[in-house]
Amino acid sequence: MTTPELTPMMRQYRALKQRFPDHILLFRLGDFYEMFFEDAELGARTLQIALTSRQKGEGRVPMAGIPHHAAEGYIGRLLQAGIKVAISEQMESPEKGKALLKREVVRVLTPGTVTDAAFLDRTRNNFLLSLWVAREGIGAALVDIGTAEFWVGEDAGKSQAFVDALLLRQPVEVLAPSTLPQDAPLLKRLSEDGTTITARDPATYQLRSGQELLCHHFQVQDLAGFGLGGMTWGIQAAASALLYLKETQGDALPHLTRLQRLQTHDAMVLDETAVRTLELTETVHDRSTRGSLYDVLNQSLTPMGARLLRQWLLRPLLDAKEVSARQDAIAELIDAPSERDQLRRELGAIGDLERLTSRVSIGLAHARDLIGLRESLRALPELKSVVSRRHSTLLQESAAALVDLAPLQSLLDDALEDDPPVALHGGRLIRESFDQALADLKREAREARAWIAGLEARERRQTGIQSLKVRFNRVFGYGIEVSKANLSMVPPHYLRRQTLSGGERFITPELKEYEAKVLGAEERVRQLELEIFENVRASVAKEALTLLRAARAVALLDCLQSLAEVAASRGYVRPLISDDGVIEILEGRHPVLEALSDRPFIPNDCLLDGQSMQCMILTGPNMAGKSTFMRQVALIVLLAQVGSFVPAREARISVVDRIFTRVGAMDNLAKGQSTFLVEMMETANILHNATAKSLVLLDEVGRGTSTFDGLAIAWAVVEHLHDSCPGAKILFATHYHELTQLADRLHAVKNFHVAVREWNDEVVFLHKVRPGGTDRSYGIQVARLAGLPRPVITRAKALLSQLEVGDLLGRRDPKSEAPAQLGLFSPLPHPVIDELAKLNLEEMTPLQALTLLAEWQTKLKESS
Repeated sequence: MTTPELTPMMRQYRALKQRFPDHILLFRLGDFYEMFFEDAELGARTLQIALTSRQKGEGRVPMAGIPHHAAEGYIGRLLQAGIKVAISEQMESPEKGKALLKREVVRVLTPGTVTDAAFLDRTRNNFLLSLWVAREGIGAALVDIGTAEFWVGEDAGKSQAFVDALLLRQPVEVLAPSTLPQDAPLLKRLSEDGTTITARDPATYQLRSGQELLCHHFQVQDLAGFGLGGMTWGIQAAASALLYLKETQGDALPHLTRLQRLQTHDAMVLDETAVRTLELTETVHDRSTRGSLYDVLNQSLTPMGARLLRQWLLRPLLDAKEVSARQDAIAELIDAPSERDQLRRELGAIGDLERLTSRVSIGLAHARDLIGLRESLRALPELKSVVSRRHSTLLQESAAALVDLAPLQSLLDDALEDDPPVALHGGRLIRESFDQALADLKREAREARAWIAGLEARERRQTGIQSLKVRFNRVFGYGIEVSKANLSMVPPHYLRRQTLSGGERFITPELKEYEAKVLGAEERVRQLELEIFENVRASVAKEALTLLRAARAVALLDCLQSLAEVAASRGYVRPLISDDGVIEILEGRHPVLEALSDRPFIPNDCLLDGQSMQCMILTGPNMAGKSTFMRQVALIVLLAQVGSFVPAREARISVVDRIFTRVGAMDNLAKGQSTFLVEMMETANILHNATAKSLVLLDEVGRGTSTFDGLAIAWAVVEHLHDSCPGAKILFATHYHELTQLADRLHAVKNFHVAVREWNDEVVFLHKVRPGGTDRSYGIQVARLAGLPRPVITRAKALLSQLEVGDLLGRRDPKSEAPAQLGLFSPLPHPVIDELAKLNLEEMTPLQALTLLAEWQTKLKESS
């Protein structure tokens, strides 16, 4: 099939497309954005819209279009699907007889560079991740262009902790050199999570030119002032990220003014497994925020506060002094409920200062963005007044960052109309009173329109044509319409402009003059308003650093008041933070279950000191609350290190470096990983990375395989953690009752159980954790609660009775032996024991007994 010759317009399209080969090009045609060829097929499939064509047969060109006025929603769906978008606009007004309009790409949108609030989740960051992988290590940069965060780090060992720190930021787009294989482990993992992978020319990762680029942008002689001295791979990654942002968003990025070092030792490291199983930001069941810890704690009133709270939960502190500073601020807000309420009222009036400021700095903010900024500034003075009356360090620092921005607010008040359109080229942006030249132009346009408005009545009186009309047409302009029946009454000075189906349209020299005044003035008004708006926006951009400092102060205040509000309403207490290795919780409660339930939550105590009480073996039936108790302890520890108050009567928390979890059954069929394999991989990660300062949660390790295999693995895991990680705090829930024997063998292992009560063959869950082990699982009772048919329950009971005496296959007489629980180390027959059982002690002399004891001792030594 021969390729058809392209039209001039399609050649124009192809030329633009060549500049953005891995983007969908939205090509403006009138009231639509059109997609062609492979873009049309991908766009139609992603957006579920019709795929058509410009021609038929061999010359068919696939095409799909979206309405210009509704493009925002469609573009958002493309970005959510990980597709990059280039928007091409008509740069000229359509004119009669003009065949081809000039078009240019005016915006480039990628998942990691979006700043439009319509495309973003207000509660989470939108990170772009840049990677440089060397033989010896890995470098990374994380940038959120909307909040001006720029993190840079590297790791010589490519450690899992460093990778976890990157993954927890949940980047939406990843830059990687094209030389890095797409199936590289980290890229593959990100791709499987739906992250957009963008291949970059390795030349953009050059170290020397990268250092120069970063130093020039941040206006410094050396990067050491940012804590990046001596860094190489991280700088290479950061340089490529900055270059990409300049390519897609324009060279001016004045709001990116600071670099922060990305480290793994300045905060608790949480891996994906812990975040998922503890349901910190979303639930395991449906990946909804509702029912997560974040949902319970989030009483924030601004987008900045919501994002900061999420960051705090994913990066708990390791420094007890930093924790204490947050606690001091929260305590002060709890003790001042009226001021906290006032603080909440002021925060509720503040929009997304961070992202609004970033859009202003990049030159993308429209008039409604500036209106939102203006209304946010209005609340800051009172907010500062409220906070200034507090004494804790963080509240005082926040008050200091809220500097006077009244002149900027006045500028926006004076300049902007109250309800401007989103589009910048249609006028109605600037108040007439703000600029004299604008006022003169608008007055001239009004006077001309008023003259035209009275023309129809005047001409009817003068000509006597009562059906005469003055109308405006977008193509031909103003005209006087006269029907065919009245053409004989048309005055000589009327000039014919257009023939209509029912008459003629005329123009007069005077009407033509006023038409030029109206149209010329309106066009000049639009141009002048746009010019004034851009000047106002530039004035705002000059205050970007002050605005961002204020935005971060607002975020901090919002986060602190959110935690104070939850603590005050739910009766949380301030935990004591220490480094003595002791975790002691009195009457602790699960923060999420307590918040979501309308019934009182049954509290429990927990003591782990890493020494005599290092490992808690927790037994008890399903549904009794073993997993709830373990998660509860982990969440209280995490909340304490976030700086929050905790749901307990009293708590003493020693700082932990990591929280590891192996909880719940989950497979990964896409990777060919069974439930048991996933379980073992998570367990292996814990055994390799747990330290003396870690908190470890293990739930039903070994249950995914045969009884003997699983029991042996579970036993060995506890022994290894006990012996190899002295000081680690371990909660181990299990149905293998044999593991309770470990308390007799290992000095720092203690047995606990979740209490139940039996009544008339029913089981009542008490949800209380008590010392000592248990040897029953009550599985059949739980099965009955779940609704298994009565015959199945009856048969299960009968089989259980046979199993307990080893008679399932009829090999033993149930009456011959008492029921016994299968043990890990069941005694084997031994000749000495057999002889002992046959002895008749009444007929033996003392000498015979001593002789026999000596023989047995010899046999035992030989056998051992």
